[in-house]
Order: sequence, then C-alpha cells, then structure tokens
Amino acid sequence: MKLDVNGSTREVDAAPDMPLLWVLRDLLGLTGTKFGCGEALCGACTVHLDGVPVRACVTPVARAERRKVTTIEGMKNSALRLAWIDLGVPQCGFCQAGQLMSAAALLEANPKPTDDDIDHALAGNLCRCGTYVRIRAAVKKAAGGEP
Repeated sequence: MKLDVNGSTREVDAAPDMPLLWVLRDLLGLTGTKFGCGEALCGACTVHLDGVPVRACVTPVARAERRKVTTIEGMKNSALRLAWIDLGVPQCGFCQAGQLMSAAALLEANPKPTDDDIDHALAGNLCRCGTYVRIRAAVKKAAGGEP
C-alpha cells in the first residue's frame, strides 16, 4: 500500500489492520511517534491525518491510504518547536511528540487560542512529568502571545 508520509510517497507491505504506529516506527523508521498505552488514552502516538490529530496506536494503516500523514518528523511549525525549547517544556520527553502534534493542530485551527482552548485541545495528552503549565505557555508563545 502507498502512503503519503511527511510529503513523501512511501510504499509499505503491511496488513490493512496493522496499527499506523507500527508502520511508522517499524516499517518506515520514523521513531519520533511514541508508543504509550496502546489504547488511545495517553496521546504519545498522536500524528495527523489530513491535519487532524489521531492516535496512531489504534488507527489501522488502511485508514491512512490516500490521506496525508504527518508525524513529528514532518511537523513544520517552527515557532511552536522554538517556544517548546525556549520555555524548557520537556523533562523526560516521552509525551512531547504527541503534545506538539496536538498543539500544532490547535494552532492551525485556532491561531489565537485561549487557555481553555489549549487545555481542551491537549486534554487527551498525558504528561508523566506534569509540565502542563509550560506546555500551555509554549503554545501561547508560539501563537504570538506572552507565555
């Protein structure tokens, strides 16, 4: 099957029901997307399908055919990445790819989100280190506001 991943057409030999996460990590070597819970509860595996955040651990690869898949490796929002670094958001870093992908989708849909907008959009992304305050500040900074 052919997939459009980060702007490149990639051909994979995978069962249609194989989780997209394993195709990305094991078959394509894109290891930025993490496995967390395997049940779409933690958000570590968040990628975009046509700009919409999805949980790759429960998304069958067949659902990604004829759609644009964007992983953390293909995320273009440099303002968001820089804000993340400037504010020292990551601690262990495990959840960060999922957090960034959800934040990027939020900013694409809503370039000036409120605190409530940010909290709602990232509510499904768990951070074991509890860096939620810095995550919110980084999203606000990337949106052009003060952290």
